[in-house]
Amino acid sequence: MAEMPIVRRFSAKEWRVYRDLRLRALADSPDAFGRTLAEEADRLDAEWARRLASGVDSDTSLPILAEVQGEPIGLAWGSIDPSNLGVAVLTQMWVAPTHRGLGAGEVLLRAVIAWARRRNASVLDLGVTCGDSPARRLYEHAGFKPIGAPQPLRSGSTLLAQSMRLELRAAAEQGHGADDAARRSS
Repeated sequence: MAEMPIVRRFSAKEWRVYRDLRLRALADSPDAFGRTLAEEADRLDAEWARRLASGVDSDTSLPILAEVQGEPIGLAWGSIDPSNLGVAVLTQMWVAPTHRGLGAGEVLLRAVIAWARRRNASVLDLGVTCGDSPARRLYEHAGFKPIGAPQPLRSGSTLLAQSMRLELRAAAEQGHGADDAARRSS
């Protein structure tokens, strides 16, 4: 049986790890993100360090890292919408191909959901590229529902992304969602 990853918050000094994971994610799954590898690869080291430090130092951001035996294998980033503190948003999530299908995505997602609940968010929103993908199935299994019409993934893209939402308060009150799914699979 594969070892489950440990999920923890990045520290500000780990900006190189964050940069490397983010660039790997964009190279591996270019159709899963609103930004492109070309856009991100041109960032200066100081920008990477500043980006991660601002997330680590914020009460409204959760940059997290998944590791197996000390090896970084995934990341996720949750944030609170500054214009509506009741809305949390999953803005980045990726798991290395070598660790997909082993529960790493679910562990990262559960960590963001738990954090959003602790922040008293009423919903957690995300965007996922349209189609039948493991990412979309993971989100649906956790209780996310499509909201609104699909929109272009990024300016000029022919790919569409679907916004999805998890009702945190309703899920907690009804006993549904990722935590319930995790209990069923145990």
